[in-house]
Amino acid sequence: MKQILQNLGSGETLLADVPTPRRGAGSVLIRTSRSLVSLGTEKMLIDFGKGGLIAKARSQPDKVKQVLQKVKTDGLLTTIDAVKAKLDTPIPLGYCNVGHVAEADSTATYRVGDRVVSNGPHAEFVSVPLNLTAGIPDSVSDEMAAFTVVGAIGLQGIRLLNPTLGERVVVSGLGLIGLLAVQILKASGCQVLGIDFDAKKLELARSFGAETCDLSAGQDPVAVAENWTDGVGVDAVLITASAKTDELIHQAATMCRQRGRIVLVGVIGLNLQRADFYEKELSFQVSCSYGPGRYDDNYEKRGLDYPIGFVRWTEKRNFEAILQLMSDGRIDVDPLITHRFAFDDALKGYEAVGEKGAMGIVLEYGDSNESRAARGEKETQKSGQCSGDSKQTGDEASTDGTRAFRKQGEDVQHKKDLSLASRNSPLATDIGVAFIGAGGFTTRMLLPLLPKQGVDLRTIVSGTGVSAAHAKSKFGFAEASSDYASILADDSVDAVFITTPHNMHGRMVCDALNANKHVFVEKPLALTLEELAEVEACCANHPDRLLMIGFNRRFSPHSVAMKDWLLGAPSNKSVIITVNAGAIPADHWTQDPLVGGGRIVGEACHFIDLARFLVGSPIEVATAFPIRGGDGRLGDCVTIQLTFMDGSTGTVHYLANGSKDFPKERVEVFAGGKVMVCDNFRLSKEIGGKRKLKTSKQDKGHEAELAAFLKAIQEGRVWPITAEELFEVSRIAIECQSVAAC
Repeated sequence: MKQILQNLGSGETLLADVPTPRRGAGSVLIRTSRSLVSLGTEKMLIDFGKGGLIAKARSQPDKVKQVLQKVKTDGLLTTIDAVKAKLDTPIPLGYCNVGHVAEADSTATYRVGDRVVSNGPHAEFVSVPLNLTAGIPDSVSDEMAAFTVVGAIGLQGIRLLNPTLGERVVVSGLGLIGLLAVQILKASGCQVLGIDFDAKKLELARSFGAETCDLSAGQDPVAVAENWTDGVGVDAVLITASAKTDELIHQAATMCRQRGRIVLVGVIGLNLQRADFYEKELSFQVSCSYGPGRYDDNYEKRGLDYPIGFVRWTEKRNFEAILQLMSDGRIDVDPLITHRFAFDDALKGYEAVGEKGAMGIVLEYGDSNESRAARGEKETQKSGQCSGDSKQTGDEASTDGTRAFRKQGEDVQHKKDLSLASRNSPLATDIGVAFIGAGGFTTRMLLPLLPKQGVDLRTIVSGTGVSAAHAKSKFGFAEASSDYASILADDSVDAVFITTPHNMHGRMVCDALNANKHVFVEKPLALTLEELAEVEACCANHPDRLLMIGFNRRFSPHSVAMKDWLLGAPSNKSVIITVNAGAIPADHWTQDPLVGGGRIVGEACHFIDLARFLVGSPIEVATAFPIRGGDGRLGDCVTIQLTFMDGSTGTVHYLANGSKDFPKERVEVFAGGKVMVCDNFRLSKEIGGKRKLKTSKQDKGHEAELAAFLKAIQEGRVWPITAEELFEVSRIAIECQSVAAC
């Protein structure tokens, strides 16, 4: 299918070929008929992308501070690589989508063919969670419905204003949201004053029943408002403009009456003057997008609605309210439409964004796209045949489909003329490789480090298909997909790399092993002891398949050098690893116990493994001591004490409450009168000795671990990390996480 993407690095807007997205759990798959270009948000992203590095830095000073801090801790070259990778990743444009349901599960309120509006991007197919959709009344056309989401943004700002019948309200900025807000306020029984520079927008506002203030004619908005209210002052101001100046907020405060209300929907300078608000006891609030539920994963992704008795107007209910106003004839969008483009000509629509007078730019997914849409439906149906009942969630479907072809995959594997174990020359014969997951870590840390020879990049998969399509183009994969079952059914794929969110790892590892694939999985291997036991059983059933976890730090040249230096001190060791991990918000997916599993099982496992590698002896006892409350309330400030069978000890301080000026990772080993120190995997040295290793940039061992994994596959060698160590470290990390989470 086709989708509009924006490259923030180059500034290029693309109409790209990407895989049809897989319908996520609790979502509907929608075939788009119309979408609306946002002249505010989308233009801002396009302008940001077109700006040079200096312009980008000036527009985001907070990001610059983060970059400078990363330079201090990780080094210049590592930071440059990270920034380039971030800017190079294309992002979807658009959030005003209308279409017909193409696929839904049995619990959805929609049936196939129903018309729905959503905040989906500009794409021929979109997968959207149910709470971000709304059914369209029969009396509302697709074109009208395309304005629902921008209307809901204005509506949420108005709800925060809490206007009452007869009040006088100013709308400052008469773009799409402003003109829709004028109509909503008039429908609420308010008198409205619209302020703008554009004569055409002012004319439209008057046609909707508003008084106007023409800034281009030199009219003073404060004086106009004072005359309009007979000197009393306005009851409320809704700011829907976009401007860098602080003048708009000063004007709004000046024109308000005593205890007036100001709500900001747009983007303006916010250096507030205390006197403006103090003397009149004004209230000021910033509106958040479509309404309650926005950015709450429980509401948006997991479908947990807020009880209507406690939260009357949520995102979804705001969508429905706008659609009802359209159905009742209270909102008229026809005068707001200035351009219409077929989706195949969508890039012309983005050229029109900068035209004078441009407002409502509608993209039509009409007859010219029917054949492509049909192809997309066939792709979805084909995926359903491979993945099970189309009414299941995407993950469930993929699992069921895997069961259907496991035996077939095993038979094909045993019949291969050239087994991997017989490949003796170093990567002389290509190893078929596939990736499940195409996020930033995959595209920045793994794919660029794969050997240029001896690896056949077959397929890369991501949930929406966008990042997979980008990775396919950038790194040369043969295919991009949104369905990982296709990888498991492909006998040209020898090894599967799994870099998805943590909760998918255990199941996907088992699926890949049962399909007779070698598996590289990013840490953690599993989130629960039950999952870990299932993976261990799968490994036992497939002894000729390799399993490797991304415990890359043991492969760093710094770790290897330190272990080599310790050979001269064969006595017991004391390993102290301090991880200044930094704070991650509570709502980040890694902190979610059901998705990320927590930072101890997801990240601290690295350092348990590193201690295990440096000591070279099994862990006998592991005890976790978390900080309770305060800095430790999220369970990510923990000291892990390890006792090894040879009498050595290890301590891992994993802390999220430290200063960013302190090294992020520091490893110290005391043994036989020697002390070895590694700072941030850039500099390692023997204290009191002459041995030292300094790398030009941070080297945490990613390239070496990939080489070891692929070499082991080709030569039929033993696992680069033994099964005993993989499962031992994974089990201990899970147990320590359970203590930290208490």
